[in-house]
Amino acid sequence: MFTRALNLVTGQIVAIKRIKLEDQNKEDIDSLMQEVELLQSLSHPCIVSYYGFILNEEYLNIILEFVENGSLLNTLKSFGNFPEKLIANYTVKILEGLEYLHKKGVVHCDLKAANVLTTKSGDVKLTDFGVSRRLNVMDEKTSAVVGTPNWMAPEIITLSGIVPQSDLWSLGCTIIELYTGKPPYSDLLPMAALFHIVEDSCPPLPEDISDELVDFLHICFKKEPSERKSATELLEHKWILHNAHHVNKD
Repeated sequence: MFTRALNLVTGQIVAIKRIKLEDQNKEDIDSLMQEVELLQSLSHPCIVSYYGFILNEEYLNIILEFVENGSLLNTLKSFGNFPEKLIANYTVKILEGLEYLHKKGVVHCDLKAANVLTTKSGDVKLTDFGVSRRLNVMDEKTSAVVGTPNWMAPEIITLSGIVPQSDLWSLGCTIIELYTGKPPYSDLLPMAALFHIVEDSCPPLPEDISDELVDFLHICFKKEPSERKSATELLEHKWILHNAHHVNKD
């Protein structure tokens, strides 16, 4: 559960992720503390800022940056489906956040519109690192399926291993979500969606998107993760360069 709070010393408005500990087993609590440890190590304009945590017998309270517009999913519900140019601008910021995470050896593992926050000026902040993975502290092949079914990369479903390119598959699903209001296979039950993600050559694409976006999505949806381009490379894709208002080259 998230709630808004006021820092009584500085006057700063913050967001608090509040987790009731009696509902968690030891493994869950260890996972939550790993999320806290991960958040402590991250600092980037496209990643939600971490300010600290308060732990007592009842709750773990993770104190985070308050991002006033909420998630892209909320914006989508309020204003309807987005045009390509707007999606491209959001995609640039998402890619910059992913580029930073991947260079730090972190895979988000649950990228979707609900986990992308925006400010009033349209800046993007990636959030919800509860299932994120550090590549240097896990086996190459993980024994757990992590993420949300419709956005999940095939290699995660088949337990073939989590890699940075897994986030790029989820990015492709998120772009479709922003354009159509729903992720791929949204008309199917979760288990059926997982089956089609693994078995289909490519998720179904919207019929009325530009050829450049089709090419961008085909790159995101390469079945072999090693054939997908990196976040850094995708920032140079023609769909981004022709549509995004600003691309940060730093």
